[in-house]
Amino acid sequence: MLDAATLTAILDSFGDPVVFADADHTIRYMNPAGIAKYGEGLVGTDVLACHDDRSRAEMLEIWEAMQQGAEQRMIAQNEKRRVYMRAVRDRDGRLLGYYEWYTGPAD
Repeated sequence: MLDAATLTAILDSFGDPVVFADADHTIRYMNPAGIAKYGEGLVGTDVLACHDDRSRAEMLEIWEAMQQGAEQRMIAQNEKRRVYMRAVRDRDGRLLGYYEWYTGPAD
């Protein structure tokens, strides 16, 4: 099993933003790319407060789907990339939170 420092180093090495929010929608981790994109000082704050009404409603809808078993949903796409909201579960399948991740160019 990897220790927390090694896991953090792995996430920190990603070139695209990684932002993890827990089951209460509190931001618990941002990698350096996430901090560069969204700014410092967001860890410990409500991720929903960082979004407009439309985005908040979409995130809460996806959260509800994750509580029902969904693993991920695309939340945005353009000619450069797709952005997904992905569930994080413990080994027993309990939903711990979610993170935002990016892929390359849309097909």
